[in-house]
Amino acid sequence: MLTEERHQAILRLLDQQTVVKSHELSALLNASESTIRRDLQELENAGLLERVHGGAKQILNLGFEQDMSEKSTKNTQEKQKIALLAATFVHEGDVIYLDAGSTTLEMLPFLVDKNITVVTNSVHHAAKLGDLNIKTIILGGSLKLSTKAIIGAAGMEQLSHFRFNKAFMGMNGAHLEFGLTTPDPEEAALKRLAIEQTEEAYILIDQTKLNKVTFTKVTDLDKVILLTNHCSPEVLEQFQKKTTIKEAMQ
Repeated sequence: MLTEERHQAILRLLDQQTVVKSHELSALLNASESTIRRDLQELENAGLLERVHGGAKQILNLGFEQDMSEKSTKNTQEKQKIALLAATFVHEGDVIYLDAGSTTLEMLPFLVDKNITVVTNSVHHAAKLGDLNIKTIILGGSLKLSTKAIIGAAGMEQLSHFRFNKAFMGMNGAHLEFGLTTPDPEEAALKRLAIEQTEEAYILIDQTKLNKVTFTKVTDLDKVILLTNHCSPEVLEQFQKKTTIKEAMQ
């Protein structure tokens, strides 16, 4: 196996487990432990992981969040598959909450011709929903410039008066111990309230965010249904013990 292939395999495993051990990597990748130690050192030098005794762990950028333009260009095919799965849960006459985010944005083409009402906190989503002639209510409040999402007390007050059949949410991390998290406390509060106001809450999250943690907890895993793309059987089994998790078709 080439060095670059080993590096990618190590990073993929870290995405799934958050901590890896050198002797396990050695057996899995059919490489000597000295080779694995060198790989981990190179990856640490590149800022992609942190070495610990006997292995390595993920670097947790708890407060970091990409802006909408950066998010929308990553894992596009995976997000479209998750969005298509999510849209199958939307039925005629539903009132749904559509959270700001690049994966929920991919749902919009699949909602055309459905007789529904959408409430959203995303300026970007609201504009596209209007273009698709979908009945839309946008929350009012402060605009978060990086994600074009409405946050703050005014949006919370308005949202508190609504009830939904389903809510579809983006999230920055879903962790077996720490639950659902996002970097911005104000955005977390809005997500939490939307989940409380709905009959069913669906979290659209690609596999790179499973077992990730960011700054602010939104809620526990057992309060929601996770919709993701293909993930390893081991990760799937772990999350099924905590919540309902559904995979998009490949």
